[in-house]
Amino acid sequence: MASDTAAASELSTEDGVRRRDWIHIAALGTAGVGGAAVLIPLISQMSASADVLAASSTDVDVSAIQPGQAIKAIFRKQPLFVRRLTAEEIQEANAVDVGSLRDPQTLADRTKPGHEDMLITMGVCTHLGCVPLGAAEGENRGEFGGYFCPCHGSHYDTAARIRKGPAPKNLVVPDYEFTSDTVVRVG
Repeated sequence: MASDTAAASELSTEDGVRRRDWIHIAALGTAGVGGAAVLIPLISQMSASADVLAASSTDVDVSAIQPGQAIKAIFRKQPLFVRRLTAEEIQEANAVDVGSLRDPQTLADRTKPGHEDMLITMGVCTHLGCVPLGAAEGENRGEFGGYFCPCHGSHYDTAARIRKGPAPKNLVVPDYEFTSDTVVRVG
């Protein structure tokens, strides 16, 4: 009889352990599913919306721009200057001693290989954020033939490098690539 009691006690312990393990697994599984149900919407609401993603890049057709001309476009709600340099402007920009510049960059640093005549910059002065003149026909291009900021008198050369005035840096060259010979994707 003693052996029957010991066997029954052993059986109930095995059943209790099995039941307890199943309860732990079920509780942890439920907590995991509940945590995922809370975290997935929380994380997905932090991702960029469709209108933000659409504004993250801009395609610009540069086929109609003649040498010496520039156009203005919009990129991320800021002006974008796209200028096709003439051979004289390229020569003038390359003739400048880079060591004498406040923000030293060559024209080759600011353009893409094979497209040295296309200068693409943000149209925002690096001093206080005004929009420089020089992208439209007949606008004041400053002393160096590039861009002139009328707010505080910054002068940029044909490669959009700061040459005179309070601006600390050259006009910013955004990330861009040529998707074809006539289309540039900025951003």
